[in-house]
Amino acid sequence: MAVKLKNVIEAVAREKNVPEDIIEKALIDGIRAAVQKEYGYRDNVRVVFDKENDELKVYLRKRVSPFIENPKRDITLEEAKKYNPDAEVGKYVEVPLSLEDLGRIALNAAKEVITHKVAKVEKNILYREFKELEGKVVTGTVRRFENGDIIVDLGRLEAVLPEEEQIKKEKYKIGDRIRALILRVIRDGSYTIYEKGKVKRIINPVDRDKPLVILSRTHPNFLRKLLEIEVPEIQEGEIEIKAIAREPGERAKVAVYSKDKNIDPVGVVVGLKGSRIQNVTNELSGEKIDVIQWDPDPAKFIMRALSPAKPKKWRLLEDEKRIEVAVPKNELSLAIGKGGINAKLAHKLTGWHIDILSEEDFEKLQQLPRSKK
Repeated sequence: MAVKLKNVIEAVAREKNVPEDIIEKALIDGIRAAVQKEYGYRDNVRVVFDKENDELKVYLRKRVSPFIENPKRDITLEEAKKYNPDAEVGKYVEVPLSLEDLGRIALNAAKEVITHKVAKVEKNILYREFKELEGKVVTGTVRRFENGDIIVDLGRLEAVLPEEEQIKKEKYKIGDRIRALILRVIRDGSYTIYEKGKVKRIINPVDRDKPLVILSRTHPNFLRKLLEIEVPEIQEGEIEIKAIAREPGERAKVAVYSKDKNIDPVGVVVGLKGSRIQNVTNELSGEKIDVIQWDPDPAKFIMRALSPAKPKKWRLLEDEKRIEVAVPKNELSLAIGKGGINAKLAHKLTGWHIDILSEEDFEKLQQLPRSKK
């Protein structure tokens, strides 16, 4: 009996966003598996999808025999000639099989094979699609919360925004729209979070049949991508972001540079009356962003990185990649920042260890003998 499949194939392909030929092959493999399970055949099964007539046809290869030992494998010469007039004893003929002859167990086997193959193809397609988005910003909808993590619906799949990648002071509710950076896309397996070099916890896939997508709102590259979106000159290459340091949700420092001496990179990024940088700050729940001009001279770069403090003197110790900085006593707290945040960000931004001293302590330190290495 012919089985009409065209509409089914089209519907499944559309639902799974998988090419129709993949669905066709999965169906053929599934039916072949079902026949093999029911009849014990391995290589003696041929399944054909006749597109022109919209029919799935199944053939069993049976041996022509004078004695029928196994009706599932043997056929009499008389019966064989119905299918092939040239049939002979000892030879083989192909016998059409009705799918109604398959048992429930066999049909379940077919369903399992089809489901597995389609899911595997769909997973590979999704993986390639989202792997291309790795490192980019996406927008999704908050679906639910699991052990502190936020499950975000991205349309084709659900991604995970781990607790460790969330801005701590942010609160969301189901249905909220949320933007984040695609941090990692994993086709198979889990995502491991480390703390001080040790495994803290493991995040398993939301759906085993789909890749695991990990999001972040705390990564420096999230801020980088937001700036690229907000400032066309960065996308066009007129301005380059040299470095970023963040304390997510609190404060950040961004070093920018332009080869064109006629362009003020800081002014362009900040925007008229701070409009551009304010849009980014709003997205990051009020994270204050200091935009500074990068300089190839490490001392000048470090001095700018300590903004809003204005160091008066410094001593660069290049071998140690360390700098001693003198600021007026009334600017010490400004240079260090609340909880040390300004000094910490300046260190992360420049990569240099920064000793912040009052002018008086700086002068005393310079008078001390230095050990030679």
